[in-house]
Amino acid sequence: MASFPPVVGDDPRVLILGSMPGVRSLCAGEYYAHPRNGFWPIMGQLLGFDPAIPYTRRLALLTDAGVALWDVLQSCDRPGSADSAIAPGSRVANDIAGLLRRHPAIRLVVFNGAEAEKSYRRYVVPRLPSEGPAVARLPSTSPAYAALSLTRKQAAWAQAIKPCLFRTGQSVGSEGGNVEA
Repeated sequence: MASFPPVVGDDPRVLILGSMPGVRSLCAGEYYAHPRNGFWPIMGQLLGFDPAIPYTRRLALLTDAGVALWDVLQSCDRPGSADSAIAPGSRVANDIAGLLRRHPAIRLVVFNGAEAEKSYRRYVVPRLPSEGPAVARLPSTSPAYAALSLTRKQAAWAQAIKPCLFRTGQSVGSEGGNVEA
């Protein structure tokens, strides 16, 4: 199975990295397409948009807010969607080091779960010319990670990435209200 291309706007400041899209996402051709995945509700709450708006609009609102989106892994062998089912030795990383070089304004890399962080540290960090941007592992938005409620996940995500999103006076989101800096 293979990941999607990165979603990157003109001025990314935050890079959110998953591990590898799940089966539902791969079938839909969309990041975080599982209806119970908390990613879009969390981003909608954080950026002030309805998570049910069309996918292309959600992506545009992410990039307008300075958020880039990708997966650490370009490909792997995995039956199903569980990161724990990734076959040993099958991980092939995306060129995240190259993306970070092309977008030096990215000051925070956020991992959507433990596998994304583990793969980043193993496959990306050795390719970075220096320490790279700050990193933060956040609770997985996957429905398989039920240790935290959506409300607690939202709070963790907001605390970590909101300070990096907006410049003074900037707002984003016309669906469901604006978010002011």
